[in-house]
Amino acid sequence: MTNQPVIEIKGLKKSFGNVAVLKGIDLKVSAGEVVAIIGSSGSGKSTMLRCINLLETPTEGQILWHGKNVQTEIDSLSKYRASVGMVFQQFNLYANLTVLQNCTLPQIKVLGRSKAEAERIAKDYLDRVGMLPYQNARPAQISGGQKQRVAIARALSMNPEVLLFDEPTSALDPEMVGEVLAVMKTLAQEGMTMLVVTHEMAFARDVSSRVVYMNQGVVCEEGTPAEVFGNPQKQETKDFLARFLNA
Repeated sequence: MTNQPVIEIKGLKKSFGNVAVLKGIDLKVSAGEVVAIIGSSGSGKSTMLRCINLLETPTEGQILWHGKNVQTEIDSLSKYRASVGMVFQQFNLYANLTVLQNCTLPQIKVLGRSKAEAERIAKDYLDRVGMLPYQNARPAQISGGQKQRVAIARALSMNPEVLLFDEPTSALDPEMVGEVLAVMKTLAQEGMTMLVVTHEMAFARDVSSRVVYMNQGVVCEEGTPAEVFGNPQKQETKDFLARFLNA
């Protein structure tokens, strides 16, 4: 691993009106890491992810991408977002486009690929997530788990360096969660750098290389899964895990 992190967050704060959601986050992510971000609803996890991708503008602090400030030193926001792909809770697929078109349109628009090249790349990733047979279907014709796998294929088609997952399974029926987590587990094993906001504790414990527990807008505790799950240092972490693991 190189010394310089892929993403570094320094003193990140975000307020909505008078409500401070992020109160000073510091976090480094190195190439090949799978960082699981856990915590109660409202602790700022999704807001932090959205700030990394500049879907929300930080109130204070810096987000560095390979040492460059993403707000002041990045030439193209759309190309940056292609490098830092995001998979959303609600899939965010275009309802009027087919599965294949959902995966080719961003490549053509942002990366300037030809239609033929975009289709070849999209089909390759749809095949990898088991969705190639549905390439001509529209989002309304497939299940939630299938939509999320298409959304992952769409993000991968942009050749991202990092993937951000914002609660990727929370909108899914329980029986569909496994198929999405299986795809994510494979990506982790292949060395994809991932930040995953998740309530899936088994994924955080078994797949991630590092666990970050957020509470009330700050990073309360972080460490390896064995450290955070096996020997949490902070009382808040212990209470949170006790609620989850006994549920």
